Amino acid sequence: MAKVFLGLGTNLGDKRNNLLTAVKYIEEKIGKVTSLSSFYATEPWGFESENQFLNAAICVETSLEPLNLLHIIKDVEIEMGRTQKSVNKEYSDRPIDIDILLYDDMIMETEELTIPHPLITERDFVMKPLVEIASDAVHPVLKKKLRNI
Repeated sequence: MAKVFLGLGTNLGDKRNNLLTAVKYIEEKIGKVTSLSSFYATEPWGFESENQFLNAAICVETSLEPLNLLHIIKDVEIEMGRTQKSVNKEYSDRPIDIDILLYDDMIMETEELTIPHPLITERDFVMKPLVEIASDAVHPVLKKKLRNI
């Protein structure tokens, strides 16, 4: 079983319910959720919007390989009403966004997926909830505990 950390974000509709629904789908389709951070209200990052985000991080134990995990995550996003993924750093409002942040201590870079998530350390809305549930986890590229980044 792999230990995977996912970042969750939403800025449309009933945000709290969106995050809880995403956690439910993840538990049904991906694996056992072992940790869930607090929910953090944050400003949009990378684009302008009147809608604040609600963000969280979760830890999931899964037997899915990274690309299979990514495809299921995309299915969950679509099922929850996501119509487009960010392209060329063009971001938009969304009912749910789920990112693979860390997958065990894996380092992977393909056209479709990069692990660890390449923007993890630039985003407070990712790091705050992630550090809350995984302060001792080590970033596989930086070789530092998350709480020290």
